[in-house]
Amino acid sequence: MKRNNITFVAEVGMNHNGNFDLAYELIKQAKLSNADIVKFQLGWRDKPGELNVINNNIVDNLIEWSKYFDIELMFSIISEDALNLIKDKDLKKFKIASRTVIDKPELVKKILNFNKETFLSLGMWDKKGFPFSEYKNLRYLWCLSKYPTHPSDLINLPKDFNNSGYYGYSDHSIGIETCILAISRGAKMIEKHFTLNKSDQTIRDHTLSATPTEFKNMVDIGSDIFKKLQIGI
Repeated sequence: MKRNNITFVAEVGMNHNGNFDLAYELIKQAKLSNADIVKFQLGWRDKPGELNVINNNIVDNLIEWSKYFDIELMFSIISEDALNLIKDKDLKKFKIASRTVIDKPELVKKILNFNKETFLSLGMWDKKGFPFSEYKNLRYLWCLSKYPTHPSDLINLPKDFNNSGYYGYSDHSIGIETCILAISRGAKMIEKHFTLNKSDQTIRDHTLSATPTEFKNMVDIGSDIFKKLQIGI
């Protein structure tokens, strides 16, 4: 359910720890936390024996479970094989990670040429202007590729998203406060890593993720701030 044109993305990423039965519970909790979209990563740490080996059967399960819980599913596409795996699936949106912008620009163009609404994080972009700006189906997310991101790293967070060229904010900080700050500055999408256990040390992302309770608090507070901004407060 969208609320006044602000979208909240629960970024599971690899917080399933390689256990895709746990992914079912993460999708369920994302829905209960009032996320609009639940997101996974395809094409990263996906070699045999690694943490994020996702085959066609797993993709179909993730799609089925997301439909069951009535939450939209989105993937970050990080390799050609990942694109081939989902290009014919019934998905409304695509995501492009910061590293893909730098490492695989031709893949980015292939993804954009599907003409689906596509969100692109610019956590590693250090040039002037915006890449791939000729594509009209593209929305940019401000991001910093540091895990975790600390307050002193965030000096360049846009003061006004509406006049920055950025549609939203992809967060790697600890806590929900920076996401709330971004909403107060006009961000229309918030992507926040999502976990069931912040103390899990399987991968670093758990520490900078929001639990279901934290994510729901972020949605509730952020949505109210966004409504107040919409009426001119």
